[in-house]
Amino acid sequence: MAKYIFVTGGVVSSLGKGITASSIGLLLKSRGFRVSLQKFDPYINVDPGTMNPYQHGEVFVTQDGAETDLDLGHYERFIDENLSRHNNHTTGQIYESVLEKERKGLFLGGTVQVVPHITNEIKQRITKLASKESLDVVICEIGGTVGDIEGQPFLEAIRQLRLDLGPGNVLYVHVTLVPYIATSGEFKTKPTQHSVRELRAAGIQPDIIIARSTERMPRAAREKISLFCSVEKEAVIDAPDVESIYEIPLIFHEQELDRLVIAKLGLAENPAELSAWRDYVERERNRRESIRIALVGKYTGLKDAYKSVIEALNHAAVAEGMRLDLVWVESSDYDEDKFEGFKDIDGILVPGGFGIRGIEGKIRVVRYARENRIPYLGLCVGLQVAVIEFARNVCGLEDANSTEFNKKTPHPVIDLMPEQKNIYRKGGTMRLGSYPCILKPETRTREYYGKEVVFERHRHRYEVNPAYLERLQDAGLVISGSSPDGLLAEIVELPDHPFFVASQFHPEFLSRPLRPHPLFANFISKAHEYAARSGLADSPSK
Repeated sequence: MAKYIFVTGGVVSSLGKGITASSIGLLLKSRGFRVSLQKFDPYINVDPGTMNPYQHGEVFVTQDGAETDLDLGHYERFIDENLSRHNNHTTGQIYESVLEKERKGLFLGGTVQVVPHITNEIKQRITKLASKESLDVVICEIGGTVGDIEGQPFLEAIRQLRLDLGPGNVLYVHVTLVPYIATSGEFKTKPTQHSVRELRAAGIQPDIIIARSTERMPRAAREKISLFCSVEKEAVIDAPDVESIYEIPLIFHEQELDRLVIAKLGLAENPAELSAWRDYVERERNRRESIRIALVGKYTGLKDAYKSVIEALNHAAVAEGMRLDLVWVESSDYDEDKFEGFKDIDGILVPGGFGIRGIEGKIRVVRYARENRIPYLGLCVGLQVAVIEFARNVCGLEDANSTEFNKKTPHPVIDLMPEQKNIYRKGGTMRLGSYPCILKPETRTREYYGKEVVFERHRHRYEVNPAYLERLQDAGLVISGSSPDGLLAEIVELPDHPFFVASQFHPEFLSRPLRPHPLFANFISKAHEYAARSGLADSPSK
């Protein structure tokens, strides 16, 4: 029988439940257990695919095309496993499923209620993953905070599961805030006590408390939490702010959190193999030189909107031995030419995005990168603006554009795919998930990947218009990767540029700390070379 770990949070949101769950997953996997993670989001949206990034942050896309919470990106990066739509569930999905069953008459005319029908659906989704994948441990993160009205069915479901499966098969981990009051020099445990009281009111006594704070907590504070929350002293785990999220598993391991979990769940005491992870963290700490990468986006007010891009850049920078100095550039500010702030930039990245705001700024930035031979990496819309810029300024196609931004453009070099033109339902209808890409021989992209066929994850509706492919290529734009039928341009590059590569897909979703994605790795490498040529890499601070 699989074991289950439920991670809840209290006091405030964004405490790090996802990193906590990911870290426990990594530690258990390092001990040889088959582990997977799930996220249960209490919002009523079916998925985050139609949410504004300022509302939700990044939408992470799985191999099978599910639009999911960004925490699934953390899960994949920490345990190095590809997850699926079965690893993220929302209130919207759960109610939709229950209502569909009710419409089919599957409840035999009975009154459909939160208990037992909604809670049974939640429990079924929790246990189905373990049976489907033959797992030893399933770690389930419950979104939101204890006390939220929309989270109550999830707490009730995981309360029931301990009765269903037995106490030795279920573990409750509660992540809570311990504020540090600098003026008095005190750690305040009262918010944690209230949060645990709220959790108990839902019928759940936590087995382990992860105490989040800005500083390392003294023993006295942990002992106070232990006393007032009825948790063993060794089960109060200190989780201070750190420079890198990848240090968290090692901090937990130092406090023997993984050994505690194993003991409480009755798992075998296998030794932990963390040498590769330690090496990564050590290399990350010891970087001295830095490179400045401009991330040109339209959601720069919320960094979580580009979470996987940031992590992929950092993975590549660590592999290159460089410290990443990320410069946030709001594309809307560059609707007119004013590039003084780009003079000490070593590389430019334009990530994905939707809508017309900031597009002209991105196009101008692409032109600046192309003409000044600054390493450029474009992702999704970053490819589309690169093609638009090339069509306008190299091919001479005045007013070339995407029909997303100008439906009446005389040169729709970017256009809707035919199968997308009659779609009116927005959610889950884009080109989503993993698709094959054939890499053209004797191109830089083929050299970077070192293989002919790659599978990458997509999230878009618009493509390079096949009617313009010949003209673009005649002018010097190389289509270095395409769909198997050759109709869709997946990757473009400029052969006479130090590094100018753009992909229609999202390579950031496949980057891992120990395995940086080849496009990011080569982008950072070329940015490092550019910095060296420019004489900017001499100073660690730059």
